[in-house]
Formats: sequence, C-alpha cells, structure tokens
Amino acid sequence: MLKNVSLNYVTRVQDDLSAIAPATWDGLLARQSAPSPFMQHAYLSAMQTSESATPETGWTLQVISLWRATPQGDVLAAACPLYIKNHSRGEYVFDHAWADAYQRHGLDYYPKALVAPPFTPVPGSRLLAESDDARHALLAALLDICQTNNIPSLHILFGSPQDLQACEHAGLLQRDQVQFHWQNQGWRDFDDFLASLTQEKRKKIRQERRKVADAGVTFRAVRGPDMTGDDWALLLRCYQQTYWEHGNAPYLTPAFFESMRTDMAPNWLLFVAEHASQPIGISLIGLHLDAQGQPEVAYGRYWGALARVDCLHFEACYYQPIDWCIQHGLKRFEGGAQGEHKMARALLPTPTHSAHWLAHPAFSEAVARFLEREKAGVENYLEALHQHSPLKKTP
Repeated sequence: MLKNVSLNYVTRVQDDLSAIAPATWDGLLARQSAPSPFMQHAYLSAMQTSESATPETGWTLQVISLWRATPQGDVLAAACPLYIKNHSRGEYVFDHAWADAYQRHGLDYYPKALVAPPFTPVPGSRLLAESDDARHALLAALLDICQTNNIPSLHILFGSPQDLQACEHAGLLQRDQVQFHWQNQGWRDFDDFLASLTQEKRKKIRQERRKVADAGVTFRAVRGPDMTGDDWALLLRCYQQTYWEHGNAPYLTPAFFESMRTDMAPNWLLFVAEHASQPIGISLIGLHLDAQGQPEVAYGRYWGALARVDCLHFEACYYQPIDWCIQHGLKRFEGGAQGEHKMARALLPTPTHSAHWLAHPAFSEAVARFLEREKAGVENYLEALHQHSPLKKTP
C-alpha cells in the first residue's frame, strides 16, 4: 500500500522486512541517537520468521517506511516496526488496567498498535529517521494508520529522547518507569569497582561471590562467534526451563536462537556456569557494537540454571557481566526490566519513557490524569532510591 503523508515523503506499509535491504535499515538505525541490536533488521526479522512474534502468537507486523525521492532513486527517510496486537503480553509497560476499564465500559481495547521490538524491554530508538522532519512525518503516518483502520490506541515503548520529543509534539501521553543500569566510571578492575561502594554493599557482594566459588562453580565467558553447538543447545535448554519453572510458555522458539547464531552472533555474549566440568547454568548478554565492531553497551537478557546454587543468579547475571564490562571497557550494562534488588549490585535507578495515544477522548483524559499521578509517584520513588545508593557519598 502506498500513500502520501506529506509533499516530502511517500509511505509504504509492508507485511515484513524483506522489501528493505538489511544494510539500508541498519544504516538508518546507526544514525540514531540510541541504536541497539534489538532494532536491527536481523533481530526483528528473526522474531517473525522464527514464528516467535506472529499473528498466531498475537503479533501482526506492519513495517512502516517513509521514502524520499532523489535523482538517484528513492531513499529511506524513516521507518519503524508496527505490531498490531490482540493482547498486552511481552511488552513490560503494563496497560492491563486500561484494557480492563475499556471492557467494563463495553469498549474494545484490542487490537492495539505497538512500536517496540517484541519481548525486549531495552530503551533505544524506535522511530528511525534521517531528520526531525522525517520522524514527525513517520509518527503522523502511524497515527493516520490507526485512525483509518479504527485501531483504538498506539503505544511507543522505551523510546529515545528524540522519539519522545516527537511524540510530545504530536500530543501523545508520556509515561515514565524505572530500570536499573550500571555505568562504567573507569574502574581498573572489579576490586577497584568494589572500592567505590559502601562497606555494607561491598561486604555483601564479596559474601555472595564467595558462596558461589566455595560451591565449586566456575565460569567461562564466550562470545557468540565462538559458541559451540553445545553452548547454543545449553542456552536454549536453560532459557526454556526458566519460563516453564515460572508457569509460562517460552516466548522465543528454537528457530529464533538459530537465527541469532547465523545472523547476529557478534551481538551475543554467554556466561556458562560449570561445576565439576559440567555446565549447570547460563546468562545471556546482548551487545551493542560501535562502528569498529567493538562492544560498547551490554544488556542482560536471559538466564537459567539446571542446578540450585546459592547466589548463582547474582553471580551469573550481575557480577560476571560487570567484571567483563570493566575488563573490556564497556560504557554501560543494562539489567533489564524491574528489580530493586539490582541496586544492591550497583545497578542504579534510571528513568525509561514511553508514549501513548488513545482514540477515545474520555479515556485519553482519564489516562492522562492517571499518568500525572503515576509520574509524581515515579519521581518520589526515584528520589527515595537515590537516597539508598550503594556508591560511597562523595564530598
């Protein structure tokens, strides 16, 4: 489908990413202020081709792209993945209360429109654009699609500041949440990092690490290109077990991990916990690579264990990644959604932002009032968390 959004761009709506060359999509992503591997062409394509995020699982992809005509041919000016959803699972920005309120009033909340990589609560650029003008035009196209197709709401989750500025300009509602991220302050090694913490937190971390070591558990770190078939099989087994233990079916299929192995191996880092030379657990870390292909930012993604060892989760998911980030000079390690317990491991509270449009005027006003109250609560929560920072107070 083709339609004009403005005099400058033509919008294309397609069912998958195959019509846009990976280099073209990823080239536009690289120009954004907050690129991440989870908005790459290969990652989003794998979600669909592996049948992890498909209409059968409640995710119907529409690739929205804006093109600018030049003498050399059409140029991709802006793009984003738009998912039409019939549920709110796998998003990590919770709107179940909104859906319930719609239902109580005899209104349909679904299908809803969502801009975010599935199952991936990682902040970053969502409205990929070559300029602010193109970003505004892309957002206008999204709103027009929702209105034309009677889609009740649009949600842009964990967006970048540029995304949120465009959304605010367009009148979308803003929502704040909190994640916990570790920022590298140039520590020489893990002991140097520990020295920056309060005595209580430093002692606690050493005790937790000692419990794992005394249990005879060792770790090896392996980058994606060096992971063996056994490593990938262990990753899948541990990932699936974690979901089953919590009473949920795994979101991601085996075919998704196979796509990551073949198409995005450099973007992954695996920590394997071993006991008596046998693997007993893993944590999987995503990596954002700089223009030279060097790791720059790490993201905690999945974890699982085949044996119970006290404090193994903390060692695998926080201490091993932080130690690796220090050794390799990474800027930041993001610990994922929720989890105040991460503060004790020196991951500090960090605001994240989303934007929302609701077609129903009365519900939009009601949600706006709710978000004002929620925002005040989030600000108070952040202030309280900062009062309990694990870092030593500096003069």
